[in-house]
Amino acid sequence: MENNNKKPIVVFCHGYKGYKDWGAWNIVAETFAKANLFFVKFNFSHNGGTVNSPIDFPDLKAFGENNLTIELNDLEDVINWIIENTDFKNEIDINNITLIGHSRGGGVVTIKASENSRITKVISWAGVSDYGARFPKGELLNEWKKQGVSYILNARTKQKMPHLYQFYQNFKANENRLTIKNAVKNLTVPQLIVQGEKDKVVLPVEAKNLHSWNKKSELFFVDEMNHTLGCVQPWDNLKMPFHLEIVVKKSIDFIHKK
Repeated sequence: MENNNKKPIVVFCHGYKGYKDWGAWNIVAETFAKANLFFVKFNFSHNGGTVNSPIDFPDLKAFGENNLTIELNDLEDVINWIIENTDFKNEIDINNITLIGHSRGGGVVTIKASENSRITKVISWAGVSDYGARFPKGELLNEWKKQGVSYILNARTKQKMPHLYQFYQNFKANENRLTIKNAVKNLTVPQLIVQGEKDKVVLPVEAKNLHSWNKKSELFFVDEMNHTLGCVQPWDNLKMPFHLEIVVKKSIDFIHKK
């Protein structure tokens, strides 16, 4: 909320097949703002949305051309834009920046926090621990290379989502940087790892792995919580789902903790 008080900055990154207005993310933003935090959420440039149609995936060409380096560059651009925008100078504390990422975004923010000295805290919500382990192997990988593209059906929108082979090539070319384990081990800032015990997409063992690589991190399990933190798209309720409320409260407390 605009009040001429300098607030901690919080930048939120969505995950795979996500976008900034998915589910209850708008209610999340309002809740952080009411907690006297300067909350920013954005769409990655190649997430499949457009400026005029940011919901779902009207631009599948861009979606297919996305990769992890692009997402890291997008996040860097957003951080710089916030800091350099004079409209915000009375509202933001540029020495207090927290990154939050959901799912694939959890890995992105962890890598960014390890390489950008301006970041002061990092939080992952159902964050992945190993990008490399999620790629196809053997014949499936060879077929992807041969065809140059593979498709995954979006169960909700019924779209065939393209994944160009360049996504894998980008990972291999930048594997040291994009290995989340390396980033976690290099972290020098407080890290909160939030994980649902009933997550079937990012399994609880991934959160345990993240914590094992940084013993100073805080691991927070939520009973019965699934991968989307209880959210669905569209979200028509005026309140967050119960599990997301727990996650948001924990995250706000973590950010405000001295």
